[in-house]
Amino acid sequence: MEKQILLGTTPSEIQEVVEKMGLPKFTGKQLVDWIYKKRCASFEDMTNLSKNARALLAEHYEVGLTAPIKEQTSTDGTKKYLFAAGEHFVEAAYIPDRERATLCVSTQVGCQMDCLFCATGKQGFQKNLTVAEIVNQVLSLPEFDTLTNIVFMGMGEPLANYDNLMRTLSILTEEWGLGWSPTRITVSTCGLIPNMKRFLEESKCNLAISMHSPFHDERLKLMPVEKTYPIKEVIHAVKQHDWHGQRRLSFEYIIFKDLNATKEHIKEMARLLGSTRCRINLIRYHAVPNIPLKSPDGATMTWFRDSLNDKGIIATIRASRGQDIDAACGLLSTKAVDL
Repeated sequence: MEKQILLGTTPSEIQEVVEKMGLPKFTGKQLVDWIYKKRCASFEDMTNLSKNARALLAEHYEVGLTAPIKEQTSTDGTKKYLFAAGEHFVEAAYIPDRERATLCVSTQVGCQMDCLFCATGKQGFQKNLTVAEIVNQVLSLPEFDTLTNIVFMGMGEPLANYDNLMRTLSILTEEWGLGWSPTRITVSTCGLIPNMKRFLEESKCNLAISMHSPFHDERLKLMPVEKTYPIKEVIHAVKQHDWHGQRRLSFEYIIFKDLNATKEHIKEMARLLGSTRCRINLIRYHAVPNIPLKSPDGATMTWFRDSLNDKGIIATIRASRGQDIDAACGLLSTKAVDL
């Protein structure tokens, strides 16, 4: 029989395992501590458990922590890790930047959103990652001790794997888990309104929305999800939420050459957003093989940012990182599949 993985389970679920195996009750708390606090990958190394308990657990269960199988390192310090997810592969990107170190985490193998500009979407949707497969990207990261922030902006649409995402966020923020502040975590979405509303009610983590164009027809060509969840309705939905406090709302906006950075775009963005308390993260598009979009020049990026700021919309340009490795989301895992 295939062994059950304990990574991704809650203290109460681990306690059920302990009781089912006839182990002392306190073993449950010890296991939670070894897995989530000490990031221990082997029962054999859990030295305050009896030899009998360790042997019994190893016979029927696995911890589930597994190291990345491949690493790429950029000259700017960015690292991209490839993790096995069953017979599939997923990516996590480690991005150090002065006093910050951010991990970009994946939630699915492939993606069903099929955005024109995204390499992951070209893989098609393969599967939702389990909680263990998501959490493993964090806990098995070689640079784990340096992390300051986590963003769910890797492969897949996080809110399309809602239940596993929320269980993961619980592990990251609950005291028995990593105990992180929710404000250190950002979840990105292309705008799945029903689950986005649930997320805003059930979590205190930050939200980032992929906009890329304020115009329906143009965004539809870039993002098929616009047909079901138009950006104007996405913005209307987030406006209903109380954004006072530390929680942050941002909009991701990839700029493409000669496409979505004009005076008309600025005017429409200002109209849609109104006085919404948010930030626009401007991202310079970098070419992905077989995708008919081009990168803008630096002057366009700067002009668009300054023009938005002049309208009272806080906008910043996200620095391009890891361009000498497979930086675009999905490229490294696509290469692994093609091997």
